Amino acid sequence: MRCASARLSPAFLTPHDNLEKAVEIAVESLETPALTKAQLADLLFEQIGLNKRESKDMVDAFFDLVSTSLVEGTDVKISGFGNFQIRIKAPRPGRNPRTGEAIPIDARRVVTFHASHKLKEQIQG
Repeated sequence: MRCASARLSPAFLTPHDNLEKAVEIAVESLETPALTKAQLADLLFEQIGLNKRESKDMVDAFFDLVSTSLVEGTDVKISGFGNFQIRIKAPRPGRNPRTGEAIPIDARRVVTFHASHKLKEQIQG
């Protein structure tokens, strides 16, 4: 998603071109490639030989099992990948950034992910 002006040397860029380039860079940084459930199902179809419906059902069942376990408060540990854990955050004071008004933030449960050492090593290369 690069325009022709992004390939020109800075000496030939007008302020408008510089702004356009900055906006494009900002937009590109927001567009992160993601692995989707549909792509996972396609990989199961291609590499294992399940039909498309079975592949989709297997991916959905996996994520349903993970989410159900987390909702029940059970940690999910995937060997060689990482751990999903439920953490309880205590209530705390907060403020509305627009008005500065103090507002209480209720206690809540959040999901955290900690990558395994194997995954961290793979990411580092």
